Amino acid sequence: MFRPILALSASLFLAHTASATSPTVSLDYGVFQGAVDGNLSTFLGVPFAQPACCHDSVRFSLPQPPTLLHGVQNATAFGPACPQQALSPVPLPVAVPHEGVVSEDCLKLNVFAPRAISPHSKLPVFVWIYGGTSNRLRAVTGFWVLIDVLGGFEIGNAPDTEVRPLVERSISIGEPVIIVTPNYRLNALGFLAGKEVGDAGITNLGLRDQIFALEWCQKHIAAFGGDPARVVIGGPSAGAISASLLLLNNKQFEPTALFRGAFMLSGSPITTGSVADGQPHYDELVLANNCTGSNDTLECLKRVPLHSFMATVNHTPNIFSFSSLQNIWRPRVDGDVVVHNPLVSVSKGLYARVPLMTGDADDEGTLFSLSNTNITTDEEFVGYVHSNYLPRSTPAQIAQIATLYPDDPTQGSPFGTGLANQFTPQFKRLAAFQGDYLFVGTRRFFLEHASKTQNTWSWCAKRGKSTPIFGASHGSDVGIWFPAANSTDFAPADALSEWASLWPVLTLTRKHPVNFINTLDPNHSSSTKTNASQTVFWPKWNTPTSDGSPSLLTLSDPGVINVTSENFRADAIQFLHGLLLQEAVSG
Repeated sequence: MFRPILALSASLFLAHTASATSPTVSLDYGVFQGAVDGNLSTFLGVPFAQPACCHDSVRFSLPQPPTLLHGVQNATAFGPACPQQALSPVPLPVAVPHEGVVSEDCLKLNVFAPRAISPHSKLPVFVWIYGGTSNRLRAVTGFWVLIDVLGGFEIGNAPDTEVRPLVERSISIGEPVIIVTPNYRLNALGFLAGKEVGDAGITNLGLRDQIFALEWCQKHIAAFGGDPARVVIGGPSAGAISASLLLLNNKQFEPTALFRGAFMLSGSPITTGSVADGQPHYDELVLANNCTGSNDTLECLKRVPLHSFMATVNHTPNIFSFSSLQNIWRPRVDGDVVVHNPLVSVSKGLYARVPLMTGDADDEGTLFSLSNTNITTDEEFVGYVHSNYLPRSTPAQIAQIATLYPDDPTQGSPFGTGLANQFTPQFKRLAAFQGDYLFVGTRRFFLEHASKTQNTWSWCAKRGKSTPIFGASHGSDVGIWFPAANSTDFAPADALSEWASLWPVLTLTRKHPVNFINTLDPNHSSSTKTNASQTVFWPKWNTPTSDGSPSLLTLSDPGVINVTSENFRADAIQFLHGLLLQEAVSG
């Protein structure tokens, strides 16, 4: 692995002149020629590790330093996406990014830097870990939905979120930042589990890829004008979950040696099983790929052609299967990268003491309840929650969950919509429970502990509540923090009024992440150019509101930003996460 190295050799340089059209960076393993894009210099498809698939490398290998590259390398186009798992159809149209070229040779990253910098600029760096979300809007069946798939560690790609406008914004307000977007392996290629995987020491490869990219930043980002001591990590959805897991104590690296803050959209340290729990899924792939007769089934899986291997992966459950958020390809406790169940680590204070920004959309669970539409009765709801999410809880405890998440659509999600949006008899109830189970509740559980040990800020995004069925769905806030463009490039003409109402929100929320990346405080700018224009003060999460509850920055329609109390569903979430912690400890 790369280890943090702040001193760079004299061979590293960044060529930037007023007339330059092709900025060039020389690293110790190759020379890369990027491109000028407006006020930015971009370097796309830069390898940060060897291919995990071909030549002298093999599938399921630990990330290794890139090999020496001869000649000037073209860094003007994104590299291929890591192989994507096919998702099951759902009864409503949900746009899923089409990644085009995919390859196991995908461990590459992209650097977006202000044009007028040098290796001595020492700018703060934001490493964006993708989920499955995008900040590009599309019109679907007459209403707006975001390309807001969780990804579930099953799909996703670095270019899915357009980050260049945020870098442009940072330049315009006098707080320039650099953004790095690495790829990491997904689905069974990145999160295979089972005894054989544990014995081989190749657990949680997707997380190990992310760690390797962060170590690459420590060694090389100064050549692009960045400061390796001022790295902030973050991402949406599975990217946020990844970032939160990298915050936890582990046996591979010291978190604060790689980053100094985290900005997480819809993702916190989730409860998860052990590597051993993944054995049935490993065995399923062994059988499907005709490897049962092999003396070394893992070696056999390594040699299966990619298209054949992915065909078998595509037949395994995914986030749009009936099991929904209980997806099988996910980070698991391995005693190494993920040492304990994340809820246990949080409860014991075993996490990095760095500032945090973290938040959710109001209706996190709606998208993921489209695969449970055959659950139509109270009895089916109770049975599903028990078998799929809380298998170690008692019938009495499950009955209490059913009471706290009642069979009443006026209390379901999309929240605050009365009897509307009841897609099926249990849809809004399931959406309320599932959103709290993986997103809202895990964030609150984390903040209840982290707010006592470090600075934390949180938000709730209620933009898009009028969207039928979905409401303010998972991923709907990505476009608020990271708008796709400085104009309406990605919105049709009939959406201009929507963007006009959103513009005041965009103007403010694009300052918050830039401030945080620079100063570790969303309220505080490193530039006097923007300090006077901050119109809404964002209190820390543990700042009491008038009723004594924690404080949330709330983003509502039409273009409203204010501070509200995090007091909703308090009894339900506290009881639910008490059960999850109890199951984590007993497991």
